[in-house]
Amino acid sequence: MPDHNTFITTNFHLPYNSKLVSRAKQLRQNPTPAEQKLWQDYLRTFPFRVLRQRPIDHFIVDFYCAALKLVIEVDGDNHFTEGEQQYDWERTQILMGYGLTVIRFTNEEIMTQFEGVCVRLEGLIPPSPP
Repeated sequence: MPDHNTFITTNFHLPYNSKLVSRAKQLRQNPTPAEQKLWQDYLRTFPFRVLRQRPIDHFIVDFYCAALKLVIEVDGDNHFTEGEQQYDWERTQILMGYGLTVIRFTNEEIMTQFEGVCVRLEGLIPPSPP
């Protein structure tokens, strides 16, 4: 039985929509204040490589860590409408279907409870082998 704390080392590739590359680049160049804070103050020096504004399937995720198969989403106020919540739920289900873990934070959480956000992310890092 496989150890669930080991990393996936297959040649698995997520679907990639090259039509989203220019939009992803624009988003990287113009992050929201919460995305900028999370990147500069934590994810930039995360123990595993994290990509910003990464196209996966027909979405652009805010942050993606391939080693942990982790998607980190930063939700602004527009994510709280009923239509957006349904879209986010469907999007999350699709991403989880690829074996990814999706974690969401609000802009407010990042700006006012930053230490707690970092603790939650650290909790997703598997323990080192003895």
